[in-house]
Amino acid sequence: MEETAINPTNEQAQACLRVCQMLSNGFRDIHLFRYNPRKGYVYILAGHNLEVMVMSSGEWRFIYEPEI
Repeated sequence: MEETAINPTNEQAQACLRVCQMLSNGFRDIHLFRYNPRKGYVYILAGHNLEVMVMSSGEWRFIYEPEI
């Protein structure tokens, strides 16, 4: 397995910590925490299909899939 450098920004790292703490306070399990080095964002999957994207600026948002 090849190791690659992970270089999130300081703002992004702090935002991830805050988001994970909020999810934990709400008793949500964090199933996946993934940094995309090509696009520069962090993807977090928690609880029952709760998705969060954290941008390099430190801004974060929920990702909502439309229900069909």
